[in-house]
Amino acid sequence: MNYKLSNYFKNIIITGGAGFIGSNLVLRLIKDKNLNIFNIDKISYSSDKEFLNNSNIKKNINYQFLKVDLLNQIETNNAIESINPDLIINFAAESHVDRSISNPRLFLESNVIGTYNLLEASKNYWNKLSVKEKLKFKFMHISTDEVFGSLLDTGKFSEISPYQPSSPYSASKASSDHFVNAWFKTYGFPSIITNCTNNYGPRQFPEKLLPLCISKILTNSRIPIYGDGSNIRDWIYIDDHLDSLEIIALKGKPGKRYCIGANQEISNLEIIKLLCKKLDKKLNRKNSSLDLIEFVKDRDGHDYRYSVDSSYIKKELNWEAKVTLDIGLDKTISWYLNNIDWINKFKY
Repeated sequence: MNYKLSNYFKNIIITGGAGFIGSNLVLRLIKDKNLNIFNIDKISYSSDKEFLNNSNIKKNINYQFLKVDLLNQIETNNAIESINPDLIINFAAESHVDRSISNPRLFLESNVIGTYNLLEASKNYWNKLSVKEKLKFKFMHISTDEVFGSLLDTGKFSEISPYQPSSPYSASKASSDHFVNAWFKTYGFPSIITNCTNNYGPRQFPEKLLPLCISKILTNSRIPIYGDGSNIRDWIYIDDHLDSLEIIALKGKPGKRYCIGANQEISNLEIIKLLCKKLDKKLNRKNSSLDLIEFVKDRDGHDYRYSVDSSYIKKELNWEAKVTLDIGLDKTISWYLNNIDWINKFKY
């Protein structure tokens, strides 16, 4: 890439940096020794503790981990004040729809109250900065396309799509988006919202669809598919998403929203079939993993289709996804096959 965050920023906070996307961004950014990376995470069931305890990561003098729950306003305030950030990237969120259906309060607390506390702490810190420092500072809130609800067979989500969340998870993320937008409009707080489609790639917690299926195939277990598997998603490889976030951090305008997609729609059934065929080939299996597929009762309020129009970010910031689904799945599968111990830690 022909740009560097260190040309503009020095101290970067990544909240939720022990999660899938956040940890991948940490690994990328700590390579630039001119950046100081501060990973703030409360550590939950889905946190990658092996990543946090990795000596090769902890030995980086430009990296620091702070165990902070954003529900604790005092600790959140103290963390922001002690770091003196010029960029905050907020990934911290509960993100699994099934869990939000069984325990919606957890999502309300983490995704709404946690975001509010972070916004207040960040705004109070920002208010104390000099005019020059204020102009440099940015707050990026990483959201999801799920806040827009469900599409039929045609149409795409864009920056002007109305909010129509279907699940407690997407409702909590929609609420946090509104708070971020309100802090910009009311206080002039320099925030940016991104709404990205389904991510996949290495080190994703195996309750998510693709790593769950890979795990099931590797253990020769039944692969559950909701309903008839016709639900359609747009899939983006993790590296493409991280590229977009770096560009937005550098060139994105406060108060703006950027929809991030890959234009690679496929039904849940078809992507699972692809995984089965690719893994069977790599493992030289005689019996087809397709036989492991099992259709189960559909999820309550299951959105039919997501599709993201990324024309705005392409026009404004010259970004578009580069990794095809075929290549991205190959990279993802290779990582899991080379890291069997990682996926075996989780009981899914």
